[in-house]
Amino acid sequence: MEQSRLAATFRALSHRNFRLFFAGQFVSLVGTWMQQVAQSWLVYRLTGSALLLGMVGFAGQFPVFLFGPFGGAIADRANRHRVVIATQTAAMMLAFVLAALTLMGTVQVWHVFVLSALLGVVNAVDIPVRQAFVVDMVGKDDLMNAIALNSSMVNGTRIVGPAIAGILVAAFGEGWCFFGNGVSYIAVIIGLLLMDIRPVVRARRERSALADILEGLRYSARTRPIRDLLLLLGLMSLMGMPYAVLMPIFADQILHGGARGLGILMGATGVGALLGALTLATRRGLKGLSKWVAASAAGFGFCLILFAFSRTFWLSAALLLPVGFCFMLEMASSNTLIQAMVPDDLRGRVMALYAVMFMGMAPFGALLAGALAHGLSAPVTVAIGGAVCIVGGLTFAARLPQLRPEARQLIVAQQAAGGCLSEEVTGTTPQGEIAREMPNPASG
Repeated sequence: MEQSRLAATFRALSHRNFRLFFAGQFVSLVGTWMQQVAQSWLVYRLTGSALLLGMVGFAGQFPVFLFGPFGGAIADRANRHRVVIATQTAAMMLAFVLAALTLMGTVQVWHVFVLSALLGVVNAVDIPVRQAFVVDMVGKDDLMNAIALNSSMVNGTRIVGPAIAGILVAAFGEGWCFFGNGVSYIAVIIGLLLMDIRPVVRARRERSALADILEGLRYSARTRPIRDLLLLLGLMSLMGMPYAVLMPIFADQILHGGARGLGILMGATGVGALLGALTLATRRGLKGLSKWVAASAAGFGFCLILFAFSRTFWLSAALLLPVGFCFMLEMASSNTLIQAMVPDDLRGRVMALYAVMFMGMAPFGALLAGALAHGLSAPVTVAIGGAVCIVGGLTFAARLPQLRPEARQLIVAQQAAGGCLSEEVTGTTPQGEIAREMPNPASG
């Protein structure tokens, strides 16, 4: 029984292409988290400014907001496999440039701004293409499990990467973290090159990319379950997630933990997020998933408020466990439900809007958080964000009865189109009747 449950939890790894992707991404993401922590510490060391921390976050993520929809159009037109190889190679080169500048002792804050912005442009293409690429690797049957395992990997590395970064920054400086990130991209590029991806024939489009983007926007705006999921995710990204931008201030000025303390705090969030992703991976159906989204959004905000007013280092680290757990559960559940509802020919463009709401709203949140923290304080800023997330989660929960019928129709239609109308996915009885209580839509 336990063996079969374990096999079900990791069933997406039965696909060779996903195994290669998973292994390569694991190594690469350790480096990514190392760079994120080291870069925050570098900016803070050079400037000591909460406002500039927020501005660097804005520079790195604003391109996703600006160019993400074009990345979605590329995902629905181009060979996703080749595009991901190109974007990962570009990100590797940018990491090596930042490492060289830092190790030579010539790095300045404007270098970090420019390189962060260029990486943001790369991510604007990479994120929607990579999100849409998951279904090409595993098919629709194992899509939810693949999303959950991918989220588990992201947050497993979120534990390892910041811990390594804290040690390396304290002992040798930030440059070696950037260099390690550059080297880590080699693993994912090799994995991508070893894949055997069947060419996907996409309908030839006579329209312009802009017309395709507008079609995706119209579909998402008029499809209420997807629209509400995206709006909730955008709200959390704008008001809740900027707590991470202010983490160096909490680690140094408030909790007195220094660079190593920053690594521990970021790692604690990763532990919680990993547990959230593994919780989702154990599920086989979608039923009730939107209730998880609403509850986790409100829970995320509540735990943020508690964290904001903690002045004990280990209590703060413990509070970041449910913060990471709730946000990951909200984000990954929403990703799963949106992909279950969206038609294949719109998948890339809708996932681009997912990226815009998840990462594209974050720069505005980072800039707002930096300004508020500069004028008020970091704890007050984080508490305000937590309160807004609670309101968002409760509002979404109140709208679920209105959204449920349309969400049910969308999910059943897409599963039928994919030839997979199973009881686990659709909630049908063995006689083929639709169960009354269908999966609810969620965002993330």
